[in-house]
Amino acid sequence: MSQPLYESSITSLPLLGRGKVRDIYAVDEDKLLIVTSDRLSAFDVILPDPIPLKGTVLTQTALFWFDKLAHILPGQLTGIAPEDVVAASERDQLKGRALVVKRLKPLPIEAIVRGYIIGSGWKDYQATGKVCGIALPAGLKQAAKLEQPLFTPSTKGEAGTHDENIDFAQCVALMGEQIAAQARDAAIQLYSEARDYAAARGIIIADTKFEFGLDAAGTLHLIDEALTPDSSRFWPADSYAEGISPPSFDKQFVRDYLETLDWNKTAPGPRLPADIIAKTSAKYVEAYERLTGKPLPV
Repeated sequence: MSQPLYESSITSLPLLGRGKVRDIYAVDEDKLLIVTSDRLSAFDVILPDPIPLKGTVLTQTALFWFDKLAHILPGQLTGIAPEDVVAASERDQLKGRALVVKRLKPLPIEAIVRGYIIGSGWKDYQATGKVCGIALPAGLKQAAKLEQPLFTPSTKGEAGTHDENIDFAQCVALMGEQIAAQARDAAIQLYSEARDYAAARGIIIADTKFEFGLDAAGTLHLIDEALTPDSSRFWPADSYAEGISPPSFDKQFVRDYLETLDWNKTAPGPRLPADIIAKTSAKYVEAYERLTGKPLPV
């Protein structure tokens, strides 16, 4: 197994920025190099320990979905090999974890779709009987399946800050009715097709978030990542039950561990024990292999 990559160090291209997980470099005016590290963030704090193979799982899972869902919406991929845009000495950093993508104008929202009531949606429902302003039937249990998937967008918080849930009217105010409706409809269709595919492979996709971008012609594209264990809650169908927070393949496993600590959820984050790191890595890899039916290319 290759060494985990906490932070890339590409010097042959200009660094544009580092997110919670991804490092972004400029290839030219039209293209970006995105390197997905093995960093893990929880409660909007980047933890000090990388998770081996995480970046590879995220990249390869996104590639799988970009291909599978391309009939719904075009993706950001250019088809250019990442190794071709950096110095030869830097190629090892990119293996399996980098993409060359189109430069697009991101929409100012996270396009979140919920198929089950869990997480912040469950807390919202307990307090108000609604999720992001959408009224739901009384008496739902935690992790209950919703009759129809809900589009519950949020703003994008800067690193270290929290996203804020908004309703559809606020979404329209941010970017206009036509694009807001297109994003909503695309998000629900993408989620619904992925949910049905995953269900046949023993995985429940409880919820997910998409990011969209526009090209110069105003065409909507699927960007960033898609339906990965970082952007979604994946539950093993064989251990799913209502009334609990089901076991998961995503970083909820780490969140649950962190909830047992005396930590105020602000930086710096705590170190993770070796067994938590190993189990988290294994969960990411299992999610990829269950979804695709193939071993993770490493």
